[in-house]
Amino acid sequence: MSLPVRRFRYLIYLMDILLLAFTAFGGPQVHLMMMIERLVHKRGYLSEEELLELQALCQVLPGPSSTQTVTAIGLKIGGQPLAYLTLIIWSLPAMILMSMAGIGIHYLEQNDISLSFTRFVGPMAVGFLIFGAYKIAKKVIHNQQDWILLVLSIILAYLYPSPYMTPILIVSGGVIASINFSKLEKMEKGPIKISWRPLIFWISVLITAAIIGNITRSLPVRLFENFYRNGSLVFGGGQVLIPMLFNEFVEFKHYLTNQEFLSGMALTQVVPGPVFSIATFVGSLSMKGQGMAGQLLGGLVATAGIFLPGTFFIFFAYPFWDQLKKYRGIRASLAGIHATSCGLTLAAAITLFEPMSDQTLPLATVVGTLLILYFTKVPSYLIIIGGLILGLIFH
Repeated sequence: MSLPVRRFRYLIYLMDILLLAFTAFGGPQVHLMMMIERLVHKRGYLSEEELLELQALCQVLPGPSSTQTVTAIGLKIGGQPLAYLTLIIWSLPAMILMSMAGIGIHYLEQNDISLSFTRFVGPMAVGFLIFGAYKIAKKVIHNQQDWILLVLSIILAYLYPSPYMTPILIVSGGVIASINFSKLEKMEKGPIKISWRPLIFWISVLITAAIIGNITRSLPVRLFENFYRNGSLVFGGGQVLIPMLFNEFVEFKHYLTNQEFLSGMALTQVVPGPVFSIATFVGSLSMKGQGMAGQLLGGLVATAGIFLPGTFFIFFAYPFWDQLKKYRGIRASLAGIHATSCGLTLAAAITLFEPMSDQTLPLATVVGTLLILYFTKVPSYLIIIGGLILGLIFH
């Protein structure tokens, strides 16, 4: 492929990522469904099996799985330069919108304006979550073992809502499924070459940010280190990140009030792209005392801090992933990882739905959202906009 043709192909790919960034509502499972439709079925950048394998790899790494998945696709197509561009384009719309949301929330607070117009958005997000898990389950649940792992992961994740439960269930599901490796066809294996440079760079950035922040006491530097640390430790996506940020920035550091944080959670469901954009909102409001420029800077450093660790982990793991998955045990484990991931998503949906289950309006909103998604092809962003319009009418 000639250089001009390759560059044109990269440009089309980045435009596809930008379109997803503006229209991908509903969390990782819904994002995956949309990636399959556009990047696999429509464009053919990779096969459905390859995309599901990349998603499984990202599930077992710390960081935002949707962001890591699109970054890995960029890495597969055009190497690290395209991967970085993919990361920027995928996260930029959400970063801008959530920074503006942080500025807007601060303004609304100062002028005593209610946020009740977002009342339909939370139930709609639950509907998106359930439907996304259903669509992915149709593709990855094939036998009795998959169903057992799915149900067990739902029960355990619901009963024990700990951040540690996510990696435990995903790894356990993979180990249990790998027992059936003998049923898979043998593949010719090559040497596994590991480059430690991304991990060295990851830990170097963490240590450097911590030292500079401690010496200078600069709030933007300390925010970057705080979010970088959280991005390095979180398994399981935005639903796990949210309580971590609440504990640190609301209950411990008091950078945000309870109401500010809850408003950010609601607005995260309105904004397309990665659910980790809640970090942008928290970073923006953490610097509300330094004016609009300070809030924009807070959103920027929070976004960089939360997304960079997952990118370094992908750069570390992806190069030897093709060789690693040739081992039958690894390939067999993917079925268990997919099943438990679906279970974790459904458990999160149940947890989010539970407080609204005895309220008629939220219950009707969840059911209505599911019916629209199942029986029509209305784009998700139009459904969200419709919910906001209804919220304004009721408001």
